[in-house]
Amino acid sequence: MGLAGMSDTQVILVVSGSDRPGLTKALADAVLAAGGNWLESHLSRLGGKYVGSVLVELDDSALPALEAGVRAVDATGLHVALVPADELPEPGGEAPPPGGEEVSVELVGQDRPGIVREVTTVLATLGVNIDSLTTGTERGAWSGEGLFRAEARVTLPDGVTRDEVQAALEAISGEVMVDFTVR
Repeated sequence: MGLAGMSDTQVILVVSGSDRPGLTKALADAVLAAGGNWLESHLSRLGGKYVGSVLVELDDSALPALEAGVRAVDATGLHVALVPADELPEPGGEAPPPGGEEVSVELVGQDRPGIVREVTTVLATLGVNIDSLTTGTERGAWSGEGLFRAEARVTLPDGVTRDEVQAALEAISGEVMVDFTVR
């Protein structure tokens, strides 16, 4: 409960649009102006666009002010969607698995189509939940060939160990030419 018996809610702002200096500050100004608290975010420049998500906590009655404030940030180039943070899965959708051990997975390998699919297939087969995934490509320092890099933060389900994840990922590493480090 918020102050004076008001009800707090959490929403996720999903943003995408034209990138420009000061855009994050303008979003932060809009959140504060609506009385919201910026809890966490993942914002970046991707393909020349500003994209990301922001978790905001505020009083239920301030939702319209927040929506108006963030849409006014860049009415012609920024698309903003507000999603309730506690929204239930779609019918037929799966709820996230119960919390277990959190593990970081890093991989580097020759870039080619299908690496992300193969890695995520292995993780899904084991029931591992991907909490965050960051990927990118770069030119290799020695060869000049494309390298793929990924870092994932995952949660292991009960009964699945780090060694099992390591072994399952290593089983495909020869095929996708990726080195895995589970820590």
